[in-house]
Amino acid sequence: MASVVGASPPSLALGRGPSAPRLGAMTTEKAGYLPLAGDDSAEAPGSLEAVIAVQVKRYRAEAGISAAELASRTGLSKAMISKIESASTSCSLTTLQRLAHGLTVPVTALFQGADTEREATLTKAGEGSVTVRTGTRHGHEYRSLGSLKRRENAIEPSMVTLTSASDVFPLFQHPGTEFIHMLEGRMVYGHGSYEYELSPGDSLVFEGEGPHGPLRLIELPIRFLAVAAR
Repeated sequence: MASVVGASPPSLALGRGPSAPRLGAMTTEKAGYLPLAGDDSAEAPGSLEAVIAVQVKRYRAEAGISAAELASRTGLSKAMISKIESASTSCSLTTLQRLAHGLTVPVTALFQGADTEREATLTKAGEGSVTVRTGTRHGHEYRSLGSLKRRENAIEPSMVTLTSASDVFPLFQHPGTEFIHMLEGRMVYGHGSYEYELSPGDSLVFEGEGPHGPLRLIELPIRFLAVAAR
């Protein structure tokens, strides 16, 4: 078992038992303990300790100072600096403030990269789920280019391909706004009581509440990017 710095009882340590949450966060200054043997949270890629280790080493190298000099500047021991840079210990708030002062950077600079888990969707060329919309028929393809599940007001991009002029196109209405950009072909697009002739390179932005959709297809095939923001 790793040693505990100070007089804090073992019960103060975070993430010690199997039922305790593994926070990977800063402890209080009084706790100042080291992770227990077998607890790999400090060394897990992307953990807070690992991020701090990377940033401390980075800013120390940029400043051109040794670990011993950083220890002198911060009042920490050289052994503690080594543990911090190897992500084998958790830093208290006071320790982080000392490190930031010794490196002449804001405290927040030591956390850069700690909160990088963000949702993203990659849709390769020719892929993406085909959306079935009420009233659509053969020759009218609405292919979703991705979505973000955790965002209520995320944009909804689609690639629309029209290859048949024989069917009647439905008009759509939805909350928010929509943007379309013509890539291929020519068509007349309706929005409310207005009609817009669109050719490759043309764009149209409109309120989604108004009835809208292709009215007449002039030159096939037609492809356009549609981005809805609900």
